Amino acid sequence: MDSHREWEMARDGLISVVTELGFEQELGEQIARQLGSPKAMHRMTVYLENVRPQKVELVVDEMLAICSEIEEWRKKKEAENANARYNEILYYGLDSDDGEN
Repeated sequence: MDSHREWEMARDGLISVVTELGFEQELGEQIARQLGSPKAMHRMTVYLENVRPQKVELVVDEMLAICSEIEEWRKKKEAENANARYNEILYYGLDSDDGEN
């Protein structure tokens, strides 16, 4: 399955659950757009199916929590990559292939 189709299926599933709970379709569309990835949308869909919140504030709060966790994960991966590069520099030194030997 291509990534665009996977994204569409995740979005449609999320919107379906949002409307089943009695909220506007536009809320589901905005949540899907904000979350961005099929994995995040699936996580939100599972939350909605299990918790079945009755207030829009709870729905938005969960969306923001998921977005926050995704951002923290990105920061962690960025820091890990920077640390790995730093350790390479410590171990191998800086490249001096610029002709200044």
